[in-house]
Amino acid sequence: MVKLTEVSPTAGLTLRWHDFLVLPFFSYSKNTLEAKLAKYVGVEEAQVECSGTAALVVALEALKQFSDRKQVVMSAYTCPWVALAVIHCGLTPVLADSRKEHFDYCQNALKKACSQDTLAVVHTHLAGRVADVQNTLSIAKGVGAYVIEDAAQSLGATMHGKSVGLLGDIGFYSLGVGKGLTIFAGGVLVTENPLLRKAMKRVGETLPFDWMAEAKRVAELVAYYWLYRPLGMGLAFGHQLRRKLKRGQLIQAVGDDCTFKFPIHRVGIWRKGIGARAMRRLSDFFALTREQAQSRVAILSEIEGLKVIKDDAGGRGVWPFIIIMLPSESVRDEALKQLWRQGLGVGRLFIHAIKDYDYLSAYFADADIPNAQDFAARTLIMTNSLWLKDKDFLKIRDVLVGCLVKTHSVKGC
Repeated sequence: MVKLTEVSPTAGLTLRWHDFLVLPFFSYSKNTLEAKLAKYVGVEEAQVECSGTAALVVALEALKQFSDRKQVVMSAYTCPWVALAVIHCGLTPVLADSRKEHFDYCQNALKKACSQDTLAVVHTHLAGRVADVQNTLSIAKGVGAYVIEDAAQSLGATMHGKSVGLLGDIGFYSLGVGKGLTIFAGGVLVTENPLLRKAMKRVGETLPFDWMAEAKRVAELVAYYWLYRPLGMGLAFGHQLRRKLKRGQLIQAVGDDCTFKFPIHRVGIWRKGIGARAMRRLSDFFALTREQAQSRVAILSEIEGLKVIKDDAGGRGVWPFIIIMLPSESVRDEALKQLWRQGLGVGRLFIHAIKDYDYLSAYFADADIPNAQDFAARTLIMTNSLWLKDKDFLKIRDVLVGCLVKTHSVKGC
């Protein structure tokens, strides 16, 4: 059954019809997507690729030009595409556990994971939340490794006033659906290091242009324009979500069914032009969603037994959605049982910690990551879409409170 209206699972910038009125000369002017992104982030140049995963591949291939090291350290709780990108490049992914009740690195675990064979450490700013990169930089530089900031969900976030992505050696963002600005699928690379910038540009120039893939993305972007609204999300997203949940296909429901065969190609001028025109509304959009998030996070933070993941000190994140941590997996699952199918933008981010996906388990058989596994078991996400009305937010809050009270009562018997 398709619901008449549905809230999007993340807060994405909607497109308008005039965003599609792109002229060819845009590709040779200051109005290019690359130029606007560079100015927005605060860097000399930005490089657009076909996805965040492809951007990471380009970054790693560029770093391989400067070192013959083979290992890349990554968070034990992050997007599976990060591991797939590392493996695609012929490198060895190494997991470092997160700190307790967070997605950021445990410093001791990160130190153990780094070695003289570490090419790079991937530092993640997850869900728009800013995780202080200084400790990661200190540990990585101690072994001569580069730091890549995975800011896929965090375009627009800052740490001490500087854009995330510019704090390490290389940063990348995603322009996928629901990541704020979107061209349906896209990625952005930035660096303040001229040598690394030239190396990434060289790698990017070797990528093919796939007309069929680009035509498909253009069609998907047009569909996004029509369907990314409350009256279209049920058809585009919610109906399929509920079918997968009914079948118990949780990995498929959240999109964690990743594959080693992913596209890597250049992005067409028209799609980039659409993104450039939509960027004019991005700052105002982030201001609105940040204001809404701050109000709702304050309400949620008053609930005993519930933890909202926030920015580290000095961070000013963006809020595509809110990560909520509950006291136990059973409480989390009870809340999801009542909310996940209701079309209110409540669900899960990643189903597992990285080593627990069947298609990745062989690479991480010996990894000891209890904190990341606990984080995966106890968290859910709530959309920060502007479509989620106050009455529905309060409905979600009441369900969470009810689950916590019920659990507390049972424990007290």
